[in-house]
Amino acid sequence: MSGFAVTRGRYDPQVVRSVSGWTRYYLRRAALADFGCAILGVFAAAQLRFGNEVTGTYVALSLALPVLWVGAVWLAGGYDVRFIGTGSDEFRKVLNAGVGLTAAIALFSYAVNLELSRAYVLIALPTTTAFDLVTRFTIRKRLHRQRDVGRYLLSVVAVGHEAAVANLVKELGRDRYHGLTVVGACVAQPSDCDAEVAGVPVYGGLDDVTAAVRASGADTVAVLACPEMDGLKLRALAWELEKTGTDLCVSPALLDVAGPRTTVRPIAGLTLLHVDHPQLSGFRLVMKDLFDRCVAAVALILLFPLMVLLGATIWLHDRGPALFTQIRVGKDGRVFRIYKFRTMVVDAEKHRADLLSSNDHDGILFKLRRDPRVTAVGAHLRRWSVDELPQLLNVLLGDMSLVGPRPALPAEAAEYADHVRRRLVVKPGLTGLWQVSGRSDLSWEESVRLDLRYVENWSFALDLQIMWKTISALVWRVGAY
Repeated sequence: MSGFAVTRGRYDPQVVRSVSGWTRYYLRRAALADFGCAILGVFAAAQLRFGNEVTGTYVALSLALPVLWVGAVWLAGGYDVRFIGTGSDEFRKVLNAGVGLTAAIALFSYAVNLELSRAYVLIALPTTTAFDLVTRFTIRKRLHRQRDVGRYLLSVVAVGHEAAVANLVKELGRDRYHGLTVVGACVAQPSDCDAEVAGVPVYGGLDDVTAAVRASGADTVAVLACPEMDGLKLRALAWELEKTGTDLCVSPALLDVAGPRTTVRPIAGLTLLHVDHPQLSGFRLVMKDLFDRCVAAVALILLFPLMVLLGATIWLHDRGPALFTQIRVGKDGRVFRIYKFRTMVVDAEKHRADLLSSNDHDGILFKLRRDPRVTAVGAHLRRWSVDELPQLLNVLLGDMSLVGPRPALPAEAAEYADHVRRRLVVKPGLTGLWQVSGRSDLSWEESVRLDLRYVENWSFALDLQIMWKTISALVWRVGAY
């Protein structure tokens, strides 16, 4: 297999192999997987519907469906290199292929008056789609593991201000599954001492991007929010990159928060971005609250024996109370009492002031990787985040949501800047973007940015995606301490 090999901390152009090599390999593998899933789907449908008495028409259809399935996935964009390893986008293409092919077969059979067994079609295509989603997920996870060790990465030249470039290097270095690694930078207003930014070599200023691409062998140019890179310069850069087939990505500052709520509207010869207001009230929010409470009620019933066992274990360890309660700040600044399993010694709050100087977190949060107040039992509870289970009661009572910003202490909320108080317009969550993106490993600024992104762009689909990713974060115990 061909692919990128990237040394830790430094990019070596001598070990770069062809991008098209590994993408072709990945897409061939995906196509074969799609074909195999379709074979399994039609075999299951034939056996369940006809047993061993399959007629000639259905033999022909069973032979044709795998080919038709691969074609449907291709038409839906399932083999577009832009969506390799991106998860939800890739899965959406497969779902679209399933719906589209089902509709196409129904219309074709109606147009030519072909009598097809509805049971056969309704077993074959949903089964194929389900098999394909699981298979694509497996292939995607394998790709992520390869990227974690520095393979199959696309090299990027970052363009913008030093702070923005440094932040991009940090983000992509932490989440390598995105498949991008910054190998060079072109910064606005470079100085003679700017040899590196966050360990990445600086190739010059905004006029040196194409030269930086040639020198670094980059596949992609990422233009970050930068007022100096105006429309004329960006257009000229796009024309230059077009000659070499180098991809161009642009990240305006507005899209960091309002991306999903923006639509392009051409007005009077100008291309304008229209920004919709976030939906923070109305029917969708009522449905979110109803969903949260129903899930919390079911979870509390199912997990009640486990929670009793955990509570008894905590009590037996030091004869202290099993539950820990604390005042937190909820929606619109209203305070509520949060419930958690106790993971520290009984008088932990009395020792907090003595440990402030050892804070491992920046900003206004207080976190210690090795907090001496944590008990032996509490360390295990924190490692698997089961100390948070009693918060399901807060969700049931309506103080919290399943997904939302981190619930803040009153002392923390009192120090919020005006823009940070935006976190308080929705209910705090049992999990959130901050948890699936690094949890306690995140800096204060990153936590705020992720919480604001969630508040501004909330949707039911995003909630489901975060809950799914929370399972992965808990299994791998990322940032749990």
